[in-house]
Amino acid sequence: MRSMIEEPLRRATEAIGAATSLAISCHVSPDGDALGSALALGHAARAAGKEAVVSFGGPFVVPESLSFLDTSLLMPTEAFPSAPEVMVVFDVGSADRLGELRVAAENAGTLVVVDHHVTNDGFGDIQVIDSRAAASAQLCTYLLESLGWPIDETIATCLLTGIVTDTGRFQYSATDGEVMRVAARLLDAGVRPDTIGQAIYESVPFGYLQASSAVLGRAVLEEPLSLVWSYVTHGDLKSASVTYEDLDGLIDDLRIAKEAGVAVLLKEVDQGWRASLRSRGAIDVGSIAVLHGGGGHHNAAGFTASGSRDDVIESIRARLRA
Repeated sequence: MRSMIEEPLRRATEAIGAATSLAISCHVSPDGDALGSALALGHAARAAGKEAVVSFGGPFVVPESLSFLDTSLLMPTEAFPSAPEVMVVFDVGSADRLGELRVAAENAGTLVVVDHHVTNDGFGDIQVIDSRAAASAQLCTYLLESLGWPIDETIATCLLTGIVTDTGRFQYSATDGEVMRVAARLLDAGVRPDTIGQAIYESVPFGYLQASSAVLGRAVLEEPLSLVWSYVTHGDLKSASVTYEDLDGLIDDLRIAKEAGVAVLLKEVDQGWRASLRSRGAIDVGSIAVLHGGGGHHNAAGFTASGSRDDVIESIRARLRA
């Protein structure tokens, strides 16, 4: 654990330890790191004798790949406390990433933000933020250890899910000895890595194969920009009988092309297009996403933009040319 978070971690420990109840959330459309961290704290708080609830902004749907986690603490957004005593949010750099739960964050007696993104501009009363951490779940592990709350198999499974997904199975550049040591402690708590691996990386509906055939078949390589991109439409979802949550792995199918310094997958949504970006390291796609109102990391980021598909991809090209 780096010294830069020792003081905010101490303050977060005091605030959470003194609270009688916790309201816990993460960003909308949560990934393994966001949801895993939130559930881990919730289960640990309940075990410590505190009231704790977990939710996230709409659409209130747990991705099928994460359904193996113990989600018994989840409650719909409308039942979430409107003015919680202490609210803890994970993997969130700004209030808008909470969706409709931003109101609860604004009304919270104390708002604790636990995150590993660089895009936070002052959001939260207590900010446990380390951009060099591999995952918010890594920071959540430090928080639970600071609180002295036991990490059992259920909690450790939530935390290791966050670490595994945000390190790309320990392949991304943020992977270092410290996050491996944290993972080892979680494994010692009884986690079954095969359960996590099979649920997240080896379990897709048959429709995934049909959708990926369409998406990969229309992939475009723009060699001067080291860019590989493609798109998914509402029609693709309907034809293959899948949801966007079922297709989370498609961006990784695009990025395996050796020419893909940057890979982009555009998903058609009601507001326009949701862009997922991945980089091999030379290009900071997080900065591109921020310029479009999104966020993320150096190597993995996303944003949603209105306009045509051509407009959105051209805006990305413009940033790559800059």
